[in-house]
Formats: sequence, C-alpha cells, structure tokens
Amino acid sequence: MSETAETRAAAPWWFWVVAVIALLWNAFGGYDYTMSHLQGDAYFRQMRMTDAQIAYLTAYPSWMHAVWAIGVWGSVLGSILLVLRSRWAFHAFAVSVLGAIGNLGYLLMNPGGGDIVFPVIIIAICVALIGFSWAMTKRGVLR
Repeated sequence: MSETAETRAAAPWWFWVVAVIALLWNAFGGYDYTMSHLQGDAYFRQMRMTDAQIAYLTAYPSWMHAVWAIGVWGSVLGSILLVLRSRWAFHAFAVSVLGAIGNLGYLLMNPGGGDIVFPVIIIAICVALIGFSWAMTKRGVLR
C-alpha cells in the first residue's frame, strides 16, 4: 500500500445492521414518495388515508414537493453512502433532516394533514443517522 492510500477502520458487524436497516427504511420512503406522485389518489386510498388527508396532500404547494423530495432523497442518498462507507453520508442526512423539519413546519402551520407523531419520528431517525454517520466518520469507519 502506498503512503497516500487511505486507510480505514474495519466496520463492526452492528455498523452493517444499522446501515442495512437505514437503507430499507429510507428505500420505503423513496417508494412512498414515488408512488404518491405516480399514482396519487389511488395510492393514498390503498394506504388507507382519509379523504381529508388526501385533500391535504394533493393541495401541497410546489415548494412543499421540493421540501418533501429533499427530505426523502437526501435520506436515500445518505443510506446508500452509508453502505458504501462514505463520510458524505453525514452531509446527505444533514440535508435530509432540513427537508423533514420543513415538512413538519408546514404541517404545524397548516393543520389538517394528520398527526405530527410520524413526522417527529422521521426527524428523530434522521438526527440519529446524522449522529451515527458522524461517529462512524470519527472512528474511521467512513472515509
């Protein structure tokens, strides 16, 4: 190995458990986002949403679709980067949490879209993944 080659610590088994769970969780988020935009009402009804919830989502302004996309696809990218053991996972998760917070903010300012518990859980998971990716970078697991 040359002197300029990067060395990194071996990834512990639990790193892979967290990375795969993060990828599966966020892949479902990507699926949900995609189906919401491709199938709309039919998908929402399949997910057992009420008419009020469907009306709320279909009335999203364009900028909210962008916020939603940043949250979802930032997390998907972060999870992929985590599996690839890239330190850029931290940055992707950090951008993603901004989208999740924007989504929660919109929900709080425009009540009627449903309970805030799930958006808060999403933010908590994003923050946990930010912390995890930061810690793994500091330990040398992510390069």
